[in-house]
Amino acid sequence: DCVERTVSADALAIDAGVFGVGGPVRLAFTIQKDGQRFRLAGKVQATLDLECSRCLIGFEMPVDEAFDLLYLPQSEAKAGGEVEIEGDGLSTAYHLDQVIDLGQLVMEQFFMVAPMKPLCSEACRGLCSMCGSNLNTGSCSCTARWEDPRLAVLREIKKDT
Repeated sequence: DCVERTVSADALAIDAGVFGVGGPVRLAFTIQKDGQRFRLAGKVQATLDLECSRCLIGFEMPVDEAFDLLYLPQSEAKAGGEVEIEGDGLSTAYHLDQVIDLGQLVMEQFFMVAPMKPLCSEACRGLCSMCGSNLNTGSCSCTARWEDPRLAVLREIKKDT
């Protein structure tokens, strides 16, 4: 049986400093149960709201990501809360009392696909380091050459001689 869920962006615990979620999140997955173990395999679809790290303009990134996760009982986790990840450990999670947090599942998928350095496009020229103008929309009259202000006195002496 295929389970389909739509989760509103408001229902997710989103760290506003990384990304936002635009619109609803659609989940479609199958569940296989083997005793206390559950395997969820499916797809998450949504739109992430990101900010370009070069020009600081917001843009949207569509997400259509497949997942295949094995949920084990919390009792199988090692004591102390630390678990060593081996091999395919990134696809293993834990449940408590046979309850699986779909919001956490969704957020983990988003964090895995969100780029560390989001770019609105590969050709983004960013902002001028002098005046802050967006170089994608036009140019500025700033000089590209930086001069150390501590050497201004020496330049004046050189001009006088």
